[in-house]
Amino acid sequence: GWGDQLIWTQTYEEALFRAKHSQKPLMIIHHLEDCPHSQALKKVFAEHKDIQKLAEKFILLNLVYETTDKNLAPDGQYVPRILFIDPSLTVRADITGRYSNRLYAYEPSDISLLYSNMQKALKLLKTEL
Repeated sequence: GWGDQLIWTQTYEEALFRAKHSQKPLMIIHHLEDCPHSQALKKVFAEHKDIQKLAEKFILLNLVYETTDKNLAPDGQYVPRILFIDPSLTVRADITGRYSNRLYAYEPSDISLLYSNMQKALKLLKTEL
């Protein structure tokens, strides 16, 4: 779906553990199978060669259900939303999409913003840790 050659963690707990111990940022993609916005974003994400290459530097988690962890819904439960979490296990509130009412929402037309946010997450990692 989102990138067949990418390695996905199975659970939120595993993703947090791997982010902390590998010192890689975690990228969480919340989506729903029957959501047209999620499906459209998945398609452009999977077809974007640069994103696929960059995604290999992240711990990746794909969530198709809502979590009870309020940190993963800082501004509400909507899909698709993408959050970045650094190895100190902090949700990066400074890496957001372009909507002020849904900070972590991305649409297919936002794919270049998502790419630059992924670069930003990796760059922050180098400068802060």
